[in-house]
Amino acid sequence: VHGGGSCWEWDERTGQYYLHTFQVEQPDLNWRNPQAREAMYDVMRFWLERGVDGFRIDALSFLIKDEQLRDNPKNPGWRPGDPLWARQRRVYSDDLPEVLDIVREMRAVTDAYEGDRALIGELYLPLERLMTYYGTQLNGLHLPLNFDLILLSEWEQEAIGPLIERYESALPEGAWPNWVLGNHDNPRIANRLDHARNRAAHMLLLTLRGTPTCYYGDEIGMRDVEIPQELIRDPQGIQDPGQGRDPARTPMQWEAGANAGFCPDDTEPWLPVAHDYATINVENQREDARSMLTLFQRLIKLRRELPALSIGSYHPLDIQGASVQAYLREHGGQRVLIALNFGAERRVLDLSEAGNEGEVLCSTHMDRTGHLDLKKSDLRPGEGILVSFGNNT
Repeated sequence: VHGGGSCWEWDERTGQYYLHTFQVEQPDLNWRNPQAREAMYDVMRFWLERGVDGFRIDALSFLIKDEQLRDNPKNPGWRPGDPLWARQRRVYSDDLPEVLDIVREMRAVTDAYEGDRALIGELYLPLERLMTYYGTQLNGLHLPLNFDLILLSEWEQEAIGPLIERYESALPEGAWPNWVLGNHDNPRIANRLDHARNRAAHMLLLTLRGTPTCYYGDEIGMRDVEIPQELIRDPQGIQDPGQGRDPARTPMQWEAGANAGFCPDDTEPWLPVAHDYATINVENQREDARSMLTLFQRLIKLRRELPALSIGSYHPLDIQGASVQAYLREHGGQRVLIALNFGAERRVLDLSEAGNEGEVLCSTHMDRTGHLDLKKSDLRPGEGILVSFGNNT
């Protein structure tokens, strides 16, 4: 089991064991049984008929197990302190070829309904395997979730640029990309980056080609909260101390009042509220013209206004000798330049490959707009800028 212990549980009523890859309360269905599959597709139809726009499928690659239920081999690379689930090499329980058959069937169920319906799959897989979930005829998932940014250990241009290139190059023709910066299973991005680079990371997320996915609270810079062992709620953290996910799951910080406005004053929240909620909250940041939330809202507004950002192509720029990720987004003659300094030093760059001059529409520091000479573009440490050309404003 992911949190430790046996994945087989004895059931007194039936006199049988059942399999649970995750918690004991989450029995695995036998997706090899046609009746079980059809029953699950009926559940999808139930919700689709009520107008839902689609489904996020959790732990999708684990649906099918080895037909002979063979034991996974031990992982010789496992060391004490590593997650308990990593003690096995999951060759018989994860990402079996038959999972793709189920994905195609789910897509067929979804496509039978009018309107735009989306299938999103949670998949922690190598890039070449992730791409197979789009389907051979793009008849699989609309969005196999791309966790490359979550798993990125070094936030430097030398790592970011090649990562984007690998992902873009691996996409099947016609497949729509996506990027995920934070989720409920990993430490918050504000814990992994300083304040300035966190803002630059969100400009990256909201200006790359594809669908961006942001985790609640990241838009105001919420951080992980230290949870005492006696208050941990995550079964994984209870069973495998040190591997819990609760620090990134604390109440949303809406305001400076009791419980950060998440629940009534006399109600104890499921998890403790962060100590910084009186200053880091939505209410405060709404009134601050340079806040993280204001930056986030500005970038979303620009995505909606500029087709180059929402559906345009992606072209990286080669900036020699600088820790800057720079790229162009283009559509229908509209061009937008994004330049992000993930380094610790100020950079004066020649970005004239994109053009001679432009108009700064947004800076992550939220303190400058207006004309920019691209031959001498000044970027402060951790700063990102979004620059338009000609007809974009």
